[in-house]
Amino acid sequence: MADQKKIKNIVVRGMHCAACSARIEKVVGGMDGVAGVAVNLAAETMELEWDEAKVPFADVAARVKDLGFELIAPAADEEITQTLAISGMHCASCSARIEKVVGDLPGVVAAEVNLATETARIVYRRSESSPRKIRETIAALGFEASAVVIRASDFELRQQEKKEELAAMQRRLVLAFCFTIPLLYVAMGEMAGLPLPALLSPHQNPLAFALMQLLLVLPVMWLGRSFYLIGFPALARRSPNMDSLIAVGTGAAFVYSLWSLIEIALGIDPHARAMDLYFESTGVLLALVSLGKYLEARAKSHTSDAIIKLMALTPDTAIVLRDGAQTTMPTAEIEAGDLLLVRPGDRIPTDGVIEYGASAVDEAMLSGESMPVDKKAGDKVFGGTVNSQGELHVRAQQTGEDTVLARIVRMVQEAQGSKAPIANLADTISLYFVPAVIVLAIATGLVWFLIGDAPFTASLRYFIAVLVIACPCAMGLATPTSIMVGTGRGAQLGVLVKNGAALETAAKVDTVIFDKTGTLTVGRPAVTDIVLFGDELTEDEILRLVASMEQSSAHPLAEAIVRQAQERNLALVRPERFASLTGLGVEAKIDGRQLCFGNRELLESRGIALQPAEERALALAGAGKTVLYCAVDGRFAAIVAIADALKPEAGAVVASLRTMGRRVIMLTGDHPLTAESIAAQAGVDEVHARVLPENKAERVAALQQQGRIVAMVGDGINDAPALARADLGIAMGTGVDIAMESGDVVLMHGRLKGIITALRLSRTVMRNIRQNLFWAFAFNVIGIPVAAGVLVPFGGPALNPMLAGAAMALSSVTVVSNALRLRFFRG
Repeated sequence: MADQKKIKNIVVRGMHCAACSARIEKVVGGMDGVAGVAVNLAAETMELEWDEAKVPFADVAARVKDLGFELIAPAADEEITQTLAISGMHCASCSARIEKVVGDLPGVVAAEVNLATETARIVYRRSESSPRKIRETIAALGFEASAVVIRASDFELRQQEKKEELAAMQRRLVLAFCFTIPLLYVAMGEMAGLPLPALLSPHQNPLAFALMQLLLVLPVMWLGRSFYLIGFPALARRSPNMDSLIAVGTGAAFVYSLWSLIEIALGIDPHARAMDLYFESTGVLLALVSLGKYLEARAKSHTSDAIIKLMALTPDTAIVLRDGAQTTMPTAEIEAGDLLLVRPGDRIPTDGVIEYGASAVDEAMLSGESMPVDKKAGDKVFGGTVNSQGELHVRAQQTGEDTVLARIVRMVQEAQGSKAPIANLADTISLYFVPAVIVLAIATGLVWFLIGDAPFTASLRYFIAVLVIACPCAMGLATPTSIMVGTGRGAQLGVLVKNGAALETAAKVDTVIFDKTGTLTVGRPAVTDIVLFGDELTEDEILRLVASMEQSSAHPLAEAIVRQAQERNLALVRPERFASLTGLGVEAKIDGRQLCFGNRELLESRGIALQPAEERALALAGAGKTVLYCAVDGRFAAIVAIADALKPEAGAVVASLRTMGRRVIMLTGDHPLTAESIAAQAGVDEVHARVLPENKAERVAALQQQGRIVAMVGDGINDAPALARADLGIAMGTGVDIAMESGDVVLMHGRLKGIITALRLSRTVMRNIRQNLFWAFAFNVIGIPVAAGVLVPFGGPALNPMLAGAAMALSSVTVVSNALRLRFFRG
């Protein structure tokens, strides 16, 4: 398995309908060495898993090319292309010198300098070089270099290509209608009671009438030539697609009309033949289908709006502080260790740590939370978030492709390129749909001509109508467009769904298991109560003394006490004498006072009576808190209670899950008393305590054996096996990377209400997909029989081929437009 590779988001060019994507999947999936292939029509991408030793990628690309499509593998992540504008060059020796010196830099793969345009194209490996190093090298040679285009991601390049393609489609469409409208007027004007010059009258000048239509339809056919250049070769390869249907239908109408024109020119019943032309059907069909494809492409261009908005969050430039001076440079040139100035209202350029200043930072792009988060020196900040108030000095840590925002974008892109199991039926049908439609169209025409005694022209109309109303596009777009829009919207709300399968599974979840620590609770012990017994010392004085004792300890409870003292700005001192008693507590001498702090066994062993605290200590322990006792100079002085606090939203989230009909369970390794207390506060009535980390996955498996669809919510390393074993793993974004990798859904910033958003999003997306599939199948199931004339024997209407073409165009637009409604999902 050493040569087994998996690549996502391989660009596939040339697909026009679900028949195309289904054909690629079938052919590539049948190649020896290919373990898995999934083609996404909406994203125009492929996910491929294969054995390079058996079948090189070039062979896969060649096989796809044989099918009439183009496969473009993503560029290696390490190689980056940088374009620089260079000033100061005067001759070829200048450009040659820059090429040589930069080309010899470590990590530079290629350096090309163009003297005429005063630009340089540099290709370098990110791990070995950097844009700044390249610019500084050029500056050392006596020239000035500035970034023209920092390498756009493959996604950005594809978006630009799509934008240009959309503009070209619009131009062709406008021109096509400029010829189609006059064509329709000439062909149908007299029938509609509109005036027509005598020169073009079919009754007075049938040849001129026919020639004018030919002259008007030829430019439309030229503008729509892609239907023929793609459709007929696909038909010849025995893998017909939607373009094949249009090419055959409009081609048949054109050839028949051209033959009629020849007969008119030869004088064979010219007036009758003039009324038997279908040039306008060819032109109008091509124009209407082109309009549908344009509207579909324009709608599809909005399916990645979420990614575009996320990518736009990173500012183009950043202010770098060096020796007290401010230097503005492109964000892409920031390196780890740079000190950045972030002014109020500016977006933070990259991930880092605050070294100076305090502010409120708007992190809605990460968490979906509208309230800014208070930040101070030592706190982490993330690229793309907004500094709302004070000036900040931020030390850059992760840059470029390593930032949290870049990781989010990659995860969303991968999710948008994935498939959901619900798409399998539509994909299977799409593979055989177009050949079946062609057979059905031929059969329809023959039945009407041979059995129904219909004239040849009427039989031809039925044949064309069946071909052009069939729409495999709608079926192919029904699932991926909804997944693309839904996962993008989820990312904007702080919920990252890794793939379409996870989205579908989330809609079926009936049991939600929570880990306790760090999931339902904050995950960090905190001092909750200080109860005094005596009037000699205040609460702050007790806290200062015990925190001074514990400041050298790494125990989580000691850290909680010290942290509480620091938050109260209490001045800690070093003990004059200190002793740690394993399993009991600590003793020390501070400010001349003899202190004893720990569990009840420690104080009782020193002969200190604890009777006054019994009732209160019992109540605190019953609430799931750890109780510690403090004595000063041999007299009992106070109780300090510490607990891992429940997250504020935990109760509301559990209640919402119950309302949604989900069974809620809590697993924890804690003592049953603590576990039951936390569960009671959260509203969870099914608790399993003292569950070892390795046994959590077993508990998940046991529920699955009962037929439950289980979602596991966790955040730590010990949750990873259970997250992976569950039908749906939901990882808290505050957790370690292994938990995030194990999860199918990641909740940014660990906010529990993201669970409700994820489940509701999945349900909404799946409902949207089912609506799309219904409309996609309904258009074909109802439209094809009507186009075939099944209503005619019962007195019903026949479907004009032009109306059939309009219905076909409408089907794809309807499906994509319905998917775009998910952009307004609010969670």
